[in-house]
Amino acid sequence: MTFIHQKRNTQRGRRALVAGSVGNLIEWYEFGVYGYFATIIAARFFTPEGGSEAEALVKTYASFALAFFFRPVGAALFGRLGDRVGRRPVLVLVITLMTVATTLIGALPTYAQAGALAPWLLTFLRVLQGLSAGGEFGGAVSVMTEFAPPGRRGLYGSLQSFTVALGLLAGAGAAALLATVLTEEQLGSWGWRLPFLLTLPLGLGALWLRLRLDETPAFVAEAARETPPPREVVRAVVLGAGRIMGWAAAGYTFLVVLPSYLQSALGASFQQALVATVLANLGFAVTIVPAGLLSDRLGRRAVMLTGAVLVVVLAVPLLNLLQAPGVSNTVKGAAVFGAGAVVGLMAGPGPAMLSEMFPTRVRYTGLGLAYALSNAVFSGCAGLIITETIERTGSVDIPAYYAAVTCAVSVPALLTLSGRRAGVAVADTAEEAEEKAG
Repeated sequence: MTFIHQKRNTQRGRRALVAGSVGNLIEWYEFGVYGYFATIIAARFFTPEGGSEAEALVKTYASFALAFFFRPVGAALFGRLGDRVGRRPVLVLVITLMTVATTLIGALPTYAQAGALAPWLLTFLRVLQGLSAGGEFGGAVSVMTEFAPPGRRGLYGSLQSFTVALGLLAGAGAAALLATVLTEEQLGSWGWRLPFLLTLPLGLGALWLRLRLDETPAFVAEAARETPPPREVVRAVVLGAGRIMGWAAAGYTFLVVLPSYLQSALGASFQQALVATVLANLGFAVTIVPAGLLSDRLGRRAVMLTGAVLVVVLAVPLLNLLQAPGVSNTVKGAAVFGAGAVVGLMAGPGPAMLSEMFPTRVRYTGLGLAYALSNAVFSGCAGLIITETIERTGSVDIPAYYAAVTCAVSVPALLTLSGRRAGVAVADTAEEAEEKAG
């Protein structure tokens, strides 16, 4: 019976990993595509007669940021539902909302076709995406870590971050492929729509997987327990957001904002910018899972602190390599690969660290809010802050300063971690929860 029981838990855990991570992959695929096509979207939706390209790009990133600021709303709304009625039904709901909103972006009329209505329609769909994305992370991480075997939360949680890399790589790959096979005119006219429309079949596949997902043993075991005092939860949310702000800011700076920055500030072509982005995301993907696994052995603090300190030390030198005209493309490629790899050191242990900060009864809400708030401020605003500051100061080093400063602020918060444990409560594993349930 014990063998059968363990085999059943293993199968359920694998299904949870796939179903939990697939929605996250689609979410970040879409957010990546929006960032990679920012200059084209700016021209199609935010540039009326007489408008400047810089002004349009700022408006595009403002829409980008708006979606992030609705993430905390989605985290609170869907997180509360997930902590009350269960992880599974809410994850089904958020993947449906994300799929519908993203697909519709690919079918929107442009400014030339609908006038001032076009940017408002785009902004509305971005708000829907922000709400659904806010409900995605908390549920996905809760499912993946609550099904994790003992001593494997870091590994299981890192797979959530790994799907971020896969999503961004898929978005960059789709953009690079279209930029290669289509002319610039075709890409700007209708080609940019294709990656958004592709979300429909991807989302339907994710929905099917989530409909087959079991509820987590931890949620079933803890359903009747009282929630902790709100003050403790709020404190943990703020602390959690501080611990991952460097991850959020450096991740979006190096992995998403980079293409538009290389084009607007350094004069790179669209294809060159996308190649650099693919290399950065490959570096990110390579280190995530090893970092999560390492955090199960050495603790979350040691691995995440290493990543944050490396960004502080290396951000400016890495950016200077990209700016230097005499440096070979091989060296520049290694620089952006390294930038992504350093971010992976924070992203690997991050989900498990956040999950371990909250009791089961408030985990979906708490870790979702911490992640959403940090990303709303430090990821969603990254493109807007960097673009606007470069416009005002003329300094092309702003992206490096932004990543370095935010990681420097994260260091004291990460130092409060004690070993591999991370806050007010430690997550129940699948086995621990089933024992409690009797």
